[in-house]
Amino acid sequence: MREATSMKGIDIVIVNWNSGTQLRECLRSIENLGNEAAPVTVTVVDNASSDGSADGLPSPSYALRVIRNPANLGFGRASNLGAREGSAGYLLFLNPDTRLHPGALSLPLGFMESEAGKNVGICGVQCLDEAGRIARCCARFPTAWRLIGQALGLDRLFPGWIRPHFLGEWPHDTDRDVDQVIGAFFFVRRAVFEQLGGFDERFFVYYEDLDFALRARRAGWGSRYLAGARIFHRGGGVSRQISARRLYYLTNSKLLYVRKHFAGIEAFLASGAILLLEPLARSAYALGRGRLGEFADTWKAFGWLYASLCRLGGNRR
Repeated sequence: MREATSMKGIDIVIVNWNSGTQLRECLRSIENLGNEAAPVTVTVVDNASSDGSADGLPSPSYALRVIRNPANLGFGRASNLGAREGSAGYLLFLNPDTRLHPGALSLPLGFMESEAGKNVGICGVQCLDEAGRIARCCARFPTAWRLIGQALGLDRLFPGWIRPHFLGEWPHDTDRDVDQVIGAFFFVRRAVFEQLGGFDERFFVYYEDLDFALRARRAGWGSRYLAGARIFHRGGGVSRQISARRLYYLTNSKLLYVRKHFAGIEAFLASGAILLLEPLARSAYALGRGRLGEFADTWKAFGWLYASLCRLGGNRR
């Protein structure tokens, strides 16, 4: 394991895509923290927003830079661009649909600097939803069999047999080592980020944080959830407006994760379940509840996915 740096200061990277007023609210919440973890630098990486959300941002007391990409480069690639702009010892990848509460920066920073945190590479904090409830936001590393169970909906029907992806059985009210903290607030040692080469840019959005946490674990770095630090996280962000597109990217990233981390029969069965059984299970669930829009979005998303795989196969020939 590489020795961690002890440089203080945080480079906050916010990837923005049509986040509306949420980006300004997020930046304002950082401003409200004052100097609790100075120096702080914020880099907004705008993925070609069309709603003007990255235009005319206010001038805060901390250093703020804006990178404008000519197209939507995806979360991982945009995050890597933002990370390269700074030099602080810590990186915080923050979603624009979040708002920081007091202590959200100083507590993770203090923990990482402590003896207890010396082998921790990634920190997460407690997320509150729109109703003020604690969100179940930490997750397990996927196994091939868990992904197959999820594709069939067995994790919902038999959670004691197929453990769900998220740690829903744990109230998230205490500190704990976990497999993965939510990517909406992803506090990382820069040394670890550089050691691992940043996010894998093949993940356009979703699973890049999970992949990073797994690679960090294999390199000897843990992930820690801190219940004493809090943020508000709206959840879903702008993807709430584009459910079919969200499902397409989520499933595409899941397949990439399978190809990257599993092999042989496990990879074959997990891919088959995701591609062939998951749309059927989703359709049955949606129709059983009379959700015709969800049914249509399922097949729209999987139609895009099948088309993209056909194009990929054609390009390989």
